[in-house]
Amino acid sequence: MIDKTVTDAAAAVAGVQDGSTVMIGGFGRAGQPVELIDALIAQGAGDLTIVNNNAGNGDTGLAALLATGRVRRIICSFPRQHDSWVFDGLYRAGKIELEIVPQGNLAERIRAAGAGIGAFFSPTGVGTELAEGRESREIDGRQYVLEYPITADVALISAWRGDRWGNLVFRETARNFGPIMATAATTTIAQVDEVVPLGALPPETVVTPGIFVDRVVPVGERRWLEDGRFIGGVDIEGRPLEDSAAPGAAASVEGKRS
Repeated sequence: MIDKTVTDAAAAVAGVQDGSTVMIGGFGRAGQPVELIDALIAQGAGDLTIVNNNAGNGDTGLAALLATGRVRRIICSFPRQHDSWVFDGLYRAGKIELEIVPQGNLAERIRAAGAGIGAFFSPTGVGTELAEGRESREIDGRQYVLEYPITADVALISAWRGDRWGNLVFRETARNFGPIMATAATTTIAQVDEVVPLGALPPETVVTPGIFVDRVVPVGERRWLEDGRFIGGVDIEGRPLEDSAAPGAAASVEGKRS
């Protein structure tokens, strides 16, 4: 009987090795597998290369992993924002390496890895420092730069629901990088709000088939809103959002649950 569920997040990440390349899903906090990240922090693997769209927010999740000093390099498209002080401090101190990849190229390089594509030409980055030293080619009168796939030893992703075979359904914007990362890693570990019985997920709603998923861990439904206030974030001034009302939050933040 195929059963990919594991008892807890600690068991799910137990085999991550030092020196691993780890893809972490999420667009900012939306879809970030916080429980798996916390488990990886407790597990202790170091000298990691992290692939993520961002470089952490505040002091939790990916930012907390960076703060441990166990990340040697990060590959991302958007490393600097108002609450990325952990990454900013590490980078300015020369304690972390950074590879910036334009967001579209990042997504396509990950997707290419999962699709078995050896390389592709992209117009993004032509004429900038990002293209220096790279092979380029003119195609139909337009310049392109050669890009290579990004693979990983492990992908940590967050989904809404899954079954014991590893079939996954995502929730709205929390889907983002999860599905392509699941195809590009040797081992894919998914945290879900709940594991449902086989057959409970309509086939047409399954985004990531179980063939791409190795472990599924239920973490329970996570709270993002309480009385119309966003839980766990900060505003542009760095003040906790739970201390101030968030007009319209119910419509804008609810879709970022995973």
